[in-house]
Amino acid sequence: MKAIVVTDQAAGTAGMKLVDRPEPEAAINDVVVQVYASSFTSGELTWPSTWTDRLGRERIPVIPGQELAGVVTALGYGTRGLSVGQRVFGLTDSYRGGSLAEYIAIETRNLAPLPGDVDFTVAAGVAMPGLTAWQGLIEHGQLQSGQSVLVHGAAGAVGSMVTQLARELGAYVIGSGRAADRHKALEFGAQEFVDLENDVLEDIGSVDLVFDVIGGDIGMRSARLIRAGGKLVTIAGPTEARPADGLTIDFVVLPNRTQLSEIIERVRAGRLRTNIGKIATLDDAVAAFNPTQRISGKTIIRVRQ
Repeated sequence: MKAIVVTDQAAGTAGMKLVDRPEPEAAINDVVVQVYASSFTSGELTWPSTWTDRLGRERIPVIPGQELAGVVTALGYGTRGLSVGQRVFGLTDSYRGGSLAEYIAIETRNLAPLPGDVDFTVAAGVAMPGLTAWQGLIEHGQLQSGQSVLVHGAAGAVGSMVTQLARELGAYVIGSGRAADRHKALEFGAQEFVDLENDVLEDIGSVDLVFDVIGGDIGMRSARLIRAGGKLVTIAGPTEARPADGLTIDFVVLPNRTQLSEIIERVRAGRLRTNIGKIATLDDAVAAFNPTQRISGKTIIRVRQ
């Protein structure tokens, strides 16, 4: 099969290559999926889990990519809940990765059935952002209707999904980003927008929850805006930012079949939509992940037509 591999952590996406690799086999509780569409999070190549297995053993060369949508082609021993020929989508374990390939072996629990009226490209684009938004706002943030949320990076793949889900939950949403992102953030449902290049962040007043994808100084300043009892939820990594009378929650998104099913039903109903910035083929994936211009939204690799 064709697959994108990386052998040098320091090289980043520039070290990606398209090569021929053996097709994977399904282990116990695995399925093999023929990948129709997949995606990749740039931060993957900085994660220790990308380069080792759970026992700390090196697993180079690495096939990156966590998000995928496709069709089940084989079942491992003991596999239940899915069948050969079934359309699925989901998120791989970060210690395994492997979605930037024509086939992938993946644990059954990391996949959800994909309805026939949802395009593979859409499903691959919603898996990571959808789960991140769901877990950040509902599981960790415990967002309630009527509360206010500041969403950093509101025009990005994750931020736009957070914005939409927060609005559906009945929150008042303030988006942030670059000046050029204002229109897109408002289009995805933000009711106000803060231009982090020119506006004063503190002018928005206090909020109940901050969803941070930036970290650094923006995270520290945002912590001071949180009302008593509020939360700073971040995927930007460990942080010293702490609200004066609230919580900071730094989390890593995890695969979850039930949540994936909830998310895809909202996509079908038009209540959530993906933020796809570019679609490329597997042959063009290396160039797509090394763009010459900034792309706002997910880059999706259409592996199979």
